[in-house]
Amino acid sequence: MNARKQAVLDAIDAANSHDPNQEDGQPVELLYGQRMSAELDRLFPDASDPLQIAARGQHVERWKLARNAYPEGRAGYLAWRKAQGVHHADFVMGLMEQNGYGAEDIEAAGRMLRKQGIKRDDEVQALEDVICFVFLKWYFAPFAQKHSAEKIQSIVEKTARKMSADGRARVLSEFELPEHLASAFQD
Repeated sequence: MNARKQAVLDAIDAANSHDPNQEDGQPVELLYGQRMSAELDRLFPDASDPLQIAARGQHVERWKLARNAYPEGRAGYLAWRKAQGVHHADFVMGLMEQNGYGAEDIEAAGRMLRKQGIKRDDEVQALEDVICFVFLKWYFAPFAQKHSAEKIQSIVEKTARKMSADGRARVLSEFELPEHLASAFQD
């Protein structure tokens, strides 16, 4: 691994190590970033530096923008998500600039973190596929325990719509989903 990429990843991990929320005795967002990197390595082993950095920085300092600071409902949720994407992009882009990355790579990571180009930009889509895999692998079961069948179906359908055709096919081959949920991933 090259030194500048490692420096950026280390800085993201250092920031996320301050997350006051814990899972399995670790800061939640530090663990999330590690899961994102591991899943990216598995799904896209030839990922570019900007994609590797964006995956690790996907939730950098996420706890700093509290969801309850935004209105209830879908509009409030979407405003919070957009603000998170801007924060993550600005943070990561600053680290990349400090570590000698060029403008093209810096902007590419920013686009990925702001989700600009889903279904149009291969790297933005790759990041989205990784996000969906991480959700399904580590966060779906706990989420499903807390929500109604209707809410679960809706979330699964939204997740599938965000994914590439290849990503949906991999979900079907890698996860054992009940037919009513699996149907969301079928083309």
